[in-house]
Amino acid sequence: MTERVPPPTPALLSRLGPAVADYPPGSVFGPRDAGSYEFVWLLRGSARWVRGDLSVPLKPGELLLVRPGMRDTFHWDAHRPTRHAYTHFRLCPAPADTGWPVVRDLTGRDDPMAALCRHLLTLGATRPRAWERHAEETLRLLVFTFVHGTGPGSGPRTLPEPLLAMMAAVRSRWSDGVARPLTAERLAEAAGVSPSTLSRVCRRHLGVSPVAGLELLRLARAEPLLWLSNLSLRAIALQCGFADAYHFSRRFRAVYGMSPTAFRRLLPESAPPSPVTGGALSALQALAPPSS
Repeated sequence: MTERVPPPTPALLSRLGPAVADYPPGSVFGPRDAGSYEFVWLLRGSARWVRGDLSVPLKPGELLLVRPGMRDTFHWDAHRPTRHAYTHFRLCPAPADTGWPVVRDLTGRDDPMAALCRHLLTLGATRPRAWERHAEETLRLLVFTFVHGTGPGSGPRTLPEPLLAMMAAVRSRWSDGVARPLTAERLAEAAGVSPSTLSRVCRRHLGVSPVAGLELLRLARAEPLLWLSNLSLRAIALQCGFADAYHFSRRFRAVYGMSPTAFRRLLPESAPPSPVTGGALSALQALAPPSS
């Protein structure tokens, strides 16, 4: 079983936000070596964020995440004043964030990040009782949404085209809520590559073969059915694409280290971790249709 890793908890840095700063036209900040995490979002004007060979234009409606150790420079609007909001924080335990995005759009219809940013500024400006605790909880939600996104394809990893095409076939095959298995040949045909090429791409990006990866997705779909339904093991097995309860139970035990029946008796917080949450396979899970 994989060791459960607690999600990172944000801690605000005293006197470093959430707040607003104004810069006159043509101002430059940096180069500096970032010592903490920092969210930056423009309220007025424009800017360019530079880190090495990376140059990112910034405008209102975008959220930038600077990470510790980055050596960067901000070039503020050359022609008009710029106003931006910011907040500095640490994350404990320090996450492995090498695949995290740099900038997110805040204007998506169903995206909560803009509201979370506004709430952070309100807390920083009004400072009600216990505002730091509320700000850190807001930051926790903001970091999670920033890293994982709010919909298919928006997660921290950009999957190569063959895997995206493969998952389009999976969505079609699972559209009625039954997570049926697909052969390596069928997946490769959908991806437009040979089975050996698809296997090589999948192993490089996800650490498993395509068929094994989909089986882990199918097993993970059994978790809510075990906890939140009275369905028999046979019914759950069929819903998750297994031929019978015996086959389902055997594969479940191999991955989770216990039988589905024993897993069902546990509280979610005491159960073994999902094989697809928090790892590379979460990118595939985000592209699969929700279970019905």
